[in-house]
Amino acid sequence: MKLQITHVTHYDYAPVVETAQHMAYFQPPDRSCQRLLSHSLQIHPTPAQTRLSLDVFGNRRCFFSLQTPHPALDVVACSVVATLAQPPAQSQIGWEATAELFRYAWGGRFESASEFVFASPHVPRHADFLAYARPSFVPGASLLEAATDLMQRIHADFSYVSHSTQVDTPALEALAQRRGVCQDFAHIMLACLRAKGVAARYVSGYLLTQPAPGSVKLLGGDASHAWISVYLADLPEGRRWCDFDPTNNRCGWQSPGEDYATLAIGRDFSDVSPLRGVIHGGSHSTLSVGVTVQELPEPTAPSPLFGQGMSPSQSQSQS
Repeated sequence: MKLQITHVTHYDYAPVVETAQHMAYFQPPDRSCQRLLSHSLQIHPTPAQTRLSLDVFGNRRCFFSLQTPHPALDVVACSVVATLAQPPAQSQIGWEATAELFRYAWGGRFESASEFVFASPHVPRHADFLAYARPSFVPGASLLEAATDLMQRIHADFSYVSHSTQVDTPALEALAQRRGVCQDFAHIMLACLRAKGVAARYVSGYLLTQPAPGSVKLLGGDASHAWISVYLADLPEGRRWCDFDPTNNRCGWQSPGEDYATLAIGRDFSDVSPLRGVIHGGSHSTLSVGVTVQELPEPTAPSPLFGQGMSPSQSQSQS
């Protein structure tokens, strides 16, 4: 599937912002199940400086600074990705054995996924997460079975209610009220998995949505999405992360489906916020965000998008 993603961010400031520095996470990565075909980033007013880099998790990011007074900020990211869906990996490792891998032992082997076992700013340790996770983690169950059951329970027990939480709503509060949005469900599932000693990471991205029967898909009417990824240590290197989306009760290897586009991964939302920064001035601001995800027609001839050694055509521009 080929997806075109347009993510528009607009800020109005009062009074004007004198200077600003921002970090943007809008460029999708290349993965085994995803290829970036094109990307552009337009920023107004024109930045005095831009710098592209990779963060510690391998995400593509763009730093930009604004050195002149401005009453508004516009950031428009346009990307085209080709996606490929694969079913969940056939992992057999037990969840107890997985937790034991991350238990410290002098002279033991280092597991690269260890950084995703510990608490993080939006995913704290708490007995309530352990209690909610317990029914899914029965003795002798495989980690794949336990994670799937946990995902299904969150999907059944929680109600998706737009605007019922804020970006900074604690995961523990969302757990107690049994409602929230995709970010809350991702943080809750992460907290439950990590409470059992399992490595799990936050995934930000996009999901292709379909309009209701008889209606037209609205431009800007979509939203960014969030789900989680679990480390399965018994699989071959490069195939050890399986994605779970508790909001929609879907899972798959490296992606819950071909209608998903991955943007960035981290410990939680705080690592991969699409746009964050520091401003001087602008004591009051108004934010508006519009996201459009559209499916593009596939070429008539087969294209080796996922062949060995393929490198996508990319462009990154600021204006």
